[in-house]
Amino acid sequence: MKKIIVIGEILVEIMADQIGDGFLTPLALTGPFPSGAPAIFIDQVAKLGQPCGIVSSVGCDDFGRLNISRLQSDGVDVSAISEDLTRPTGTAFVRYRQDGSRDFIFNIEHSACGQVDMTQAAQTLFDSADHLHVMGSSLSSPTFIELNLRAAQLVKRRGGSVSFDPNLRKEMLKKDGMRQAMHQLLDQTDLFLPSGDELTLLTEASNEDDALAELFGKGISAVVHKKGSKGATFHDLQQSVTARAFSVDEIDPTGAGDCFGGAFATYWLRGTDPATALLRASASGALAVGKRGPMEGTSNAEEIDAFLRHHGEPA
Repeated sequence: MKKIIVIGEILVEIMADQIGDGFLTPLALTGPFPSGAPAIFIDQVAKLGQPCGIVSSVGCDDFGRLNISRLQSDGVDVSAISEDLTRPTGTAFVRYRQDGSRDFIFNIEHSACGQVDMTQAAQTLFDSADHLHVMGSSLSSPTFIELNLRAAQLVKRRGGSVSFDPNLRKEMLKKDGMRQAMHQLLDQTDLFLPSGDELTLLTEASNEDDALAELFGKGISAVVHKKGSKGATFHDLQQSVTARAFSVDEIDPTGAGDCFGGAFATYWLRGTDPATALLRASASGALAVGKRGPMEGTSNAEEIDAFLRHHGEPA
């Protein structure tokens, strides 16, 4: 089976036990939970039995050991996770408000995962990869952008493929060189996974049909447009297939999109038909929101099968 790799942040998440506004007073917290969008993505890939690995860095501390242990036990190749002796593992403190929105306090830029280098272990992992998944959340610095571009070129040169989940805010594109870097990544992309208005964010088009035509003109072979509670639609040059979202009780939405992406990329690489891949990816995302903790909701094939037997196809 094809080996999937990802580059980016590994951190722990620590969650407030009570709903409220921010962290201005002492309060009870639960955690640490393994986290980081690329780590959640690759853990979901591993839980489905796909060969995979991650390039990242953690501190020489319990938070780092917690993450490495979890990823390794789920089947992720952790050989390219370096240990930083001077900086701690990244952290995210999160508190939910009454309306469901969240307050975050991050330490990523100044943590171990804020600077990931091209180590010999990373080069070895790139050399073993058949597919690279790029996450916009990890393109926070010129170093990360360059590392992802280099990995994409190496993988493509050997006949591999690239998927790209932009996960971008419009403000990020105002950073020097960011828009150009995004277009360079799009030029390497085979599977594009935008959410909402990200479909047109990196195109000249203002509507869906023109945006799709522009993206396919760049050489992208498939687009999965994620629409939140409205489900997701797969597009290629032959067809468009839509899957509605499942209606489930939401406990914690963090990581659901990463689980969806990990599951869809896995099934897409296996040659699964788009309708089935979308359905199983949607089930993966629905399972993710039912657990507290960003990586606690990753699921294996048997759990997805059981969910689908119970829920059927979304109405």
